[in-house]
This record gives sequence, C-alpha cells and structure tokens, in this order.
Amino acid sequence: MSAVEVERARQGEGRRTLNSAMWALLIPGGMALGAGIGQYALWLGVILTLGLTAVAACLIGGAWHRAGAATLASVGCFALVLFAGPAMYEVYMKTAGDPVPAVVTQVVDEHNRRGADLVCTVAETGGDHTVHKVSQQQNCFGQAEVGDRVEIRKDPLGLLKPRLPDSPDQEDTTETTVDITLGLLLLTAATTFYAGQRRRAG
Repeated sequence: MSAVEVERARQGEGRRTLNSAMWALLIPGGMALGAGIGQYALWLGVILTLGLTAVAACLIGGAWHRAGAATLASVGCFALVLFAGPAMYEVYMKTAGDPVPAVVTQVVDEHNRRGADLVCTVAETGGDHTVHKVSQQQNCFGQAEVGDRVEIRKDPLGLLKPRLPDSPDQEDTTETTVDITLGLLLLTAATTFYAGQRRRAG
C-alpha cells in the first residue's frame, strides 16, 4: 500500500470516528431534550422522541447495517422516554423550585383503564391561596392526606406544575431515577458510537 493510500485510509477513519461521535451525542442528547420537553408539552415530546428513535433505528440498522446494535439503541431510546423526563423534572424542581407552604384539600383516585391515577388538590396558604391540581407525575402517590400541610415546589418560570414533597420512603427515588437515566444515556451513546465505527457497506 502506497503512502497516499495509507493517508487516505487514515483520513477515512478519522471522518468515520467524527461522524460516529456526532451521532453518539445527537441521539441520546436529543432523546433527553425531547423527554424534558414532554414534561411541559407532552405531544411535542412524544413527536421528538419517537422521531429520534426512528432515526436511530434507520441509521444504525439500515444505513450502517448493524441490526443488533439498532435493536439495543432503540430499546435504550424507549427507556429514556420513561426515565429521562421524570429525572429532569425532579432534579429541576428540587434544586430550582420555589418552596411554597400549602395544604392538601382533596385526594381523588381517578381510576382509568391504566389503573389507579391519584390526583391531589393543594391550596397555597399564603398570598392569593392559589389552588393546584397535581397527579402522580407531580408526586401525588397518596403520601399526603386531606388537611396535611405540605411544602410544594413551584416552577419559578411558571411552565411546570408544582411538585409535592417526597415521603420518607421516597428519599432515594430521585437519585435512582437519575442513575438509571445516566446509564441509559451512556448505553445509547456507546452503542451508537460502536455501530458507527463498525458499520458495514451495503
């Protein structure tokens, strides 16, 4: 092999590595962004995450011809939909949310086809006594009863619903959710990068 061919091969490997790294950042990063947006606008988050999952499957399985890696990356993407959004919401509300005293005025089990779905109504005890209805997505799991005084966390930007405080047996749930999310991000990124480096010609 001539020096020119060696140099071309080296440049090709460099471009492949750069391209693989780009997709390894874009796919899991975009999934996390979409899951976070879904906490505010569910329909938009669903469109973004499903679209990125389809892109990952087509790119890795179709263009790069790595079927096993495509399956693993798709599973990672779907799992990120379940964990990344709640993790971002919980961390954001716990760190940046404004603590506001409130009282629980109603706890209702709006049973639907998916099973129990608790909805808590809380009223702020100060100011204009604003009333909020929060679901299990905002940590209404029956840990608070009617008449309980709680400290909710309000979004300073006013985009997200308030979050109820954790019960004593929920102390480590946020950390667990964050750890799972980070693991899934790493898995999806590593799978994408590996598939890109080991891509096959059509």
